[in-house]
Amino acid sequence: MSETLKLNICFGGGAELLFDKIKKREVELPALKKYFPDCQSGKWTIKELLVWLKDNLLRERPELFLQGDSVRPGILVLINDTDWELYGELTYELQGNDTIMFISTLHGG
Repeated sequence: MSETLKLNICFGGGAELLFDKIKKREVELPALKKYFPDCQSGKWTIKELLVWLKDNLLRERPELFLQGDSVRPGILVLINDTDWELYGELTYELQGNDTIMFISTLHGG
């Protein structure tokens, strides 16, 4: 699969501060094999998207967004306005024009 994949990425609840204050952005992911030559599935998943976000959009304090190969607890992930838990979380295969939203529920006090 050599096609690019267009997505809408949204950040809220303070998560946008880690991404240059971007609240919404359309992104075009490169062909999966170009970015992840060893990937066997041939399809972008949320797991690969998180790596791509870290490498291309995340500007500061990755530990506030990522923990291991997933998002940090306290970051709500929505796929087309639905909790990602209903879609299989990291294994969800991204579709063209999906909207992926990351909302931080972590607040200082």
